[in-house]
Amino acid sequence: MAELGIVGLGRMGANIARRLMRAGHRCVVWDRDAAAVAAVAADGAVPASDLAGVVAGLAAPRAVWVMLPHGEATDQAIDALGALLSPGDVAIDGGNTQWKDDVRRAAALRAKGIDYLDIGTSGGVWGLERGYCLMIGGAAEAVARLAPIFDALAPGRGDIPATPRREGRAPNVEQGWLHCGGHGAGHLVKMVHNGIEYGMMQALAEGLDLLRAADSPALPEDHRITVDLADVTEVWRRGSVVTSWLLDLTAAALAEDPALAKYAGTVGDSGEGRWTVQQAVETAVPTPVLTAALYARFASRDEKRFAGKALSAMRAGFGGHLEPK
Repeated sequence: MAELGIVGLGRMGANIARRLMRAGHRCVVWDRDAAAVAAVAADGAVPASDLAGVVAGLAAPRAVWVMLPHGEATDQAIDALGALLSPGDVAIDGGNTQWKDDVRRAAALRAKGIDYLDIGTSGGVWGLERGYCLMIGGAAEAVARLAPIFDALAPGRGDIPATPRREGRAPNVEQGWLHCGGHGAGHLVKMVHNGIEYGMMQALAEGLDLLRAADSPALPEDHRITVDLADVTEVWRRGSVVTSWLLDLTAAALAEDPALAKYAGTVGDSGEGRWTVQQAVETAVPTPVLTAALYARFASRDEKRFAGKALSAMRAGFGGHLEPK
């Protein structure tokens, strides 16, 4: 049995604790919301009343996973852990952080003998059942020590066919977690992952918007075609080359409400898409699709189209993101 401290019990932090406990691991948890702590404690976690209590509740060498919104909240938690943890302990940021912040934090903690891991975590609100894809940056020794934690959180091989000619490569990658490299590498990989996600979502949304408009009065009457989008997305799920989890979520949303009436069509962005575009500018790598997808989200706040409703439905499906009306 391994043990882990978890700080931040929102949509993902709470379920990370629950998934670990299902695998027999011990979790010491804290959140500013006492009700969130009580809910996870009811499922078997050890509650703490503050960050110091999390550290005190763990045996050395400790590992504390911070799962908070990127920016000030995470910075404050990591800084506080730097004063509370001991040499040989590990501080983890599992949220969506700008990878350059990881380089800075790791250097500050290294001076105190504390390891730091940046872990890009993908799985959203479905992670408890499906598992989490983990992209990890930091020292190899710290990663190896926490391998039982990563094994428990990752989805496992499941029924996904093996990729040919992968013999001799790290088997944990096929389980769903990867040591991507040094400090910042985990969040760099997750950042680009989310940038790609923007592009994939935008392509699906624009295609559905185009099909929905195929019966537009602007077209000659004999060129108008009415398409059932719920059925189209369902048939695409079955053997087409655009089959994906994003398509699954879209098909489910359309089956429930073909007009997607409860979605505003105003699409937010949580930072990673912007960072991806900034990285492209800094490295002079052309990313027209990813950049256009980000700009489309900006445009959605003024021009509400069905494509925006489809994007909102996908974001709500995988991450529980609720766009304002």
